[in-house]
Amino acid sequence: MRNKVDMSLPIDELFLDPWQDGGFALLSAPQFYWRTKDGGVIEGFSVSAYPEIEAKTTAVVDAIQRHRNLSTTIEYESVPVLIQPASFRKSMVMVNRRLFLSGAAGTRAINTWRRANEDAGNDIETELAAYFERCQQENAKTELPVVDRMPDPETPFVIECRNTFNYFHFVTESLCQLALLERTNLTGEIFFHFPNREDKTRPFVEDFVKELFPEIFSRVRFERVPKEYDQAVTAYDLLSLYPFASETLYADLRQQVKPGILDKGVNSDIANWRIVSGNGYSTVLSALRDRALRLVEGRDFGPLPKRFFVGRDDRHSRARPMAGQDRLFEHLALFGFEHVVFENLSPLEQIALMAQAEIVVMPHGAGLTNMMFAPPSACVIELGTLQTAQHRWDDFWPLAHLARCRFVSFFADFNTDTPLQEPDFQTDGIVPVALSDSAVAQIMAFVVSIMGHIPEISAPDILLRLVERIAAVESPDAALALLDAHDALVVADADLSLLRADCHKALDQPKSELVALDQSFKADRSRWQTLIRIIWCANRCDRPQVIRWARSQLEREFPDRYAAFVGNHDWVRYVV
Repeated sequence: MRNKVDMSLPIDELFLDPWQDGGFALLSAPQFYWRTKDGGVIEGFSVSAYPEIEAKTTAVVDAIQRHRNLSTTIEYESVPVLIQPASFRKSMVMVNRRLFLSGAAGTRAINTWRRANEDAGNDIETELAAYFERCQQENAKTELPVVDRMPDPETPFVIECRNTFNYFHFVTESLCQLALLERTNLTGEIFFHFPNREDKTRPFVEDFVKELFPEIFSRVRFERVPKEYDQAVTAYDLLSLYPFASETLYADLRQQVKPGILDKGVNSDIANWRIVSGNGYSTVLSALRDRALRLVEGRDFGPLPKRFFVGRDDRHSRARPMAGQDRLFEHLALFGFEHVVFENLSPLEQIALMAQAEIVVMPHGAGLTNMMFAPPSACVIELGTLQTAQHRWDDFWPLAHLARCRFVSFFADFNTDTPLQEPDFQTDGIVPVALSDSAVAQIMAFVVSIMGHIPEISAPDILLRLVERIAAVESPDAALALLDAHDALVVADADLSLLRADCHKALDQPKSELVALDQSFKADRSRWQTLIRIIWCANRCDRPQVIRWARSQLEREFPDRYAAFVGNHDWVRYVV
């Protein structure tokens, strides 16, 4: 029973409030709780061969970008804390006989509580919200506890592991905590505690500790739970204070992000905690990246490709065969891409490979963790499905933000006998990807375009789709290069001309924007919106004759729109 957690306890007795419940103390007052940073570029596109899946995937991606992307990147502090007594059970930590809610482990603990109580007849979300509301009111009056004196240097440093076989969870949640030791006086043993059988532990676990932290490797121990401590030091993400103190510590955050998402009443504080964590990263994860890049800098790892496709070694990872993979790689190889398998490389070789990467293409999987070592100039391309878009896409956003790289996901089809049937995540797990010929063509058009090549395209809708993607991920200049190379298509198509105008606007080129707007209206004279935009752009260019022309067109062809526009912008009447 030492490995069990009684989820039926009253919520006030189950979760640890760091301010009120004892057994928790910072080793020192934090320098900051959170701060804004430059982040990466994150985009997702549907390339399904089936209209139904295409439409749903596009809707899912748009909704996630709208409701979870804050348009601001947050770095939050992680600090060493003294916990006493501490108990490691399954993949959770208890402090002073209460569940310790920190980072991803804290989120999993709350979800475990939800599942255990969903049939109890209570409104568990209301109960959870009421608990955190009470905590916020009480905690507004007090300070977080700080130790009176530093712990004995031999105090163990303890780390919770979700497991010791998933690369993503180990690196992003557990390994990174070792970077915190430099900020302590601890010289004793270091414990990783995990719930799985010892024989499921993968070799990369010890390999990464040994190569990235050689100076402390002899002190590291891996032990299966349960494990009890009278006193220990562990890492604590200060973002985990969000549901306990959103108004005290994080109220200003709402002023820094896209309006509406974090507003009170839109989402619960627990949901906002997850949203913020998906748009940022911890200081220990940043420290792990810095340490890793220092270790490979200046070392000779032999010739390493800058453009590569990442395959899988099914001896070391779950078998997820991707249909269409060979066809895609044949095309990639024509442009200098090589095939690599992370599992066949040492930890430092993997880091060195990513540190100089230009373009990386890989199926969805834990290998995307290595994106955290990519340079800001890199483009990491994920190949996924509607399922990964729904359940896993934003898990990797923090790594893209940490690297400040471009993270582009192409969501294709399910490699199943029933590709139109959505798999059940709980029973089917992550299903493999299927790339149709159309998906391969779209991915390759994107890849060669970001390399600076100009693909030959004869259909306006295909060109529009590609240019919109390039404009979102690359730059207006890159998009304009594609448009200018297909000028005959552009001038005859209102949408393409309008996209050209958008690119010029982004580059602060109003005269060129005005020319493109004129082309767009000539291609489709039914769009009153184009005329209004012409008026605004002509005003900026000081072209009154153009304003008069567009005004007369608007008045003659769209009298209702004209009346509404000049009613709100009276100055337009008097341009002569």
